[in-house]
Amino acid sequence: MKNVARIAKIAGGFFLLGAGIAMIALPGPGWLTIAAALAILAGEFLWARRLLDRLKHHAGRLKRHATGSGGGS
Repeated sequence: MKNVARIAKIAGGFFLLGAGIAMIALPGPGWLTIAAALAILAGEFLWARRLLDRLKHHAGRLKRHATGSGGGS
């Protein structure tokens, strides 16, 4: 039963990842969906954890830049 839940989690994560990638070109919250998919997959795959960390880092930089508190150059 544990393997079935793990496979369902992985399949759901990949489905969300595909949907998020499609939503970048189509209407919808593409990047948010990709982040959710990576959060699900990060528990199983190191590459997903690294991509999620990278996405968080870039989102933080973008937020600091947009609010003007970037400590700029």
